[in-house]
Amino acid sequence: MHMIVGLGNPGEKYARTRHNAGFMVVDALAGELGSLAWREKFKALTAKVTIAGRPVLLVKPQTYMNLSGSAVAALLHWYKIELSNLLVIYDDLDLPPGKIRLRTRGGSGGHKGMVSIIELLGTSDFARLRVGIGRPPVDSEQAVIDWVLGDFAPEERPLMEEAMCRGAAAARTVVEQGLQVAMNLYNR
Repeated sequence: MHMIVGLGNPGEKYARTRHNAGFMVVDALAGELGSLAWREKFKALTAKVTIAGRPVLLVKPQTYMNLSGSAVAALLHWYKIELSNLLVIYDDLDLPPGKIRLRTRGGSGGHKGMVSIIELLGTSDFARLRVGIGRPPVDSEQAVIDWVLGDFAPEERPLMEEAMCRGAAAARTVVEQGLQVAMNLYNR
């Protein structure tokens, strides 16, 4: 089984914020797959789907970003999913808005959701899809917090809608053809 995790914060207040880019990509993928039955399990919304004949668990942790690892670790353990079949999708300040980038492994880059996942899994050796949200014009800790918890600007929205569709396609390709093929197709 594959597991595709989108990171974000639960609730309507955060639904369209930059920090919810991971949720948005998973929602775009879910939309392509049709009507899904989302269930709550281990503090996450989950949906079982099939992509290219392979079982896939879509996951949106409901623990708030900084505690995402608890849901991810519990679901990996419960379903006995190999780390090689995990893909985590999240927002990235260091990529321009709308840019996506697949990686085979890596550090957290300071992203609190990734810090939580890496700490609770005890490794950073899992695939991730980063969705660029750019940096705020002012570089301070409060400016970054306000930026990630803010909505996309009107001029960013078309770029981000395209990024969500490309991210969903990249996630499908990871399951269908493997991470290396997906990286070759989408890391441009």
